[in-house]
Amino acid sequence: MAHSQVSAPPTPTGERSRRTLNLAREVLEIEARGITALITRLDDSFVRAHELMLGCRGRVVVTGMGKSGHVGSKIASTLASTGTPAFFMHPGEASHGDLGMIASDDVVLALSNSGENSEILTILPSLKRRGVGLIAMTGNPASTMATQADVHLNSAVDQEACPLNLAPTASTTAALALGDALAVTLLDARGFGADDFARTHPGGTLGRRLLVHVEDIMHVGEAIPKVLKGAMLSDALLEMSKKRLGMTAIVDDANRLLGVFTDGDLRRSLDKPIDVRGTPIDTLMTRNPRTISARKLAAEAAQVMQQHKILALLVTDEAQQLVGAFSMHDLLRAGVV
Repeated sequence: MAHSQVSAPPTPTGERSRRTLNLAREVLEIEARGITALITRLDDSFVRAHELMLGCRGRVVVTGMGKSGHVGSKIASTLASTGTPAFFMHPGEASHGDLGMIASDDVVLALSNSGENSEILTILPSLKRRGVGLIAMTGNPASTMATQADVHLNSAVDQEACPLNLAPTASTTAALALGDALAVTLLDARGFGADDFARTHPGGTLGRRLLVHVEDIMHVGEAIPKVLKGAMLSDALLEMSKKRLGMTAIVDDANRLLGVFTDGDLRRSLDKPIDVRGTPIDTLMTRNPRTISARKLAAEAAQVMQQHKILALLVTDEAQQLVGAFSMHDLLRAGVV
């Protein structure tokens, strides 16, 4: 049976490559200008919208149709993950029962570049009767949505990035950026911090970086590689082989950390004649090694290890007593790096 082969795409000509890159750069420039224009246009309307959402005792309900709906869905997700309870409601479904999700203490953020979206205009009277706060984000301050809203946010752009000036491109980018500005100012006003962010992102890499502490991944008790001061090199090598962290700590009788001996120290030691059974580990160890507290974030430990190019780290308490040890492999297993 013959197998079909996918041929490689033809190599573009120099002229076509230049045209492609020039058009791509033009798209980015147009969209950048659209966002830049928002900066000088921000006024008290933005502050009123911010205050309306900040004072909302219910939830922020974001709605929009088509591309504006996709942008609205992302804005709702960003709001919800940064401390402002929010969800997206499809305006077409709203007039068929989903309006029941909206309560009088909610605030509605409606997106439409034209400001004349029929699905949203259909539900405006119902929103008014419910007494909800209405924020309209449109590109037309004279539109029906803009004039009917409690607050209007002007997201207009001079032109779309599409060569036909038809496909929503710069306008959706501007609306998304304006939504991000609302979300971040609300985050700041609520004092929403890293711990709060971690609680809303427990399943992803961001959550693991903000939730996992050193004490959650470190080896403790008998699993800690350590030998007492005065032990021989052979004892240290046996402990390193047994605990498999690529190093061993050297402690005194009170379990205070004195030094560390690593695989790297071993390689350097082999450059000179050494009696493995007769050489005290104290003479070969690295004194005052880098350590970390058990309550530090594992992500901070990863940064220390990467910065100083070390593959394992010891954990001590305030009295410099050894309480744990871990390696880069433990960070990898925890999904921190």
